Amino acid sequence: MATKQIFVNLPVKNLEKSKAFFAALGYTFNEQFTDANAACMVINEGSIHAMLLVEDFFKTFTDKSLTDTSKSTEVLLCLSCESRAEVDELVAKAVAAGGTVPRAPQDYGFMYGHGFQDLDGHLWELSYMDPNAEVSHQNP
Repeated sequence: MATKQIFVNLPVKNLEKSKAFFAALGYTFNEQFTDANAACMVINEGSIHAMLLVEDFFKTFTDKSLTDTSKSTEVLLCLSCESRAEVDELVAKAVAAGGTVPRAPQDYGFMYGHGFQDLDGHLWELSYMDPNAEVSHQNP
């Protein structure tokens, strides 16, 4: 059975600036699916991708208005990391590339998370789950 893939589509104001932002975090782009209207960002080769679509092009896929990310959250994207250090490193890279930090890191012992807001206001959460920690069955 073939591996399922996900392509998260996100509207962006400036495609080149968005590509530069995510390249600074270490992500690459699949040039086969990248042009002046869209860029296919590879998050995990063969399974997870983000399609960064210029806003006018994004609008051709929906009759709904775009979310104003300065006032509302349309989606919260969460990616797993292999360590707490990786979480912190990616947040630092995002901030250095022009992103912002919407809230302080969250440490629940068994799970550590932090995140950033990209240039277009999309929220990216990063989490590390310690496989050896005792998990609390209460909500964090």
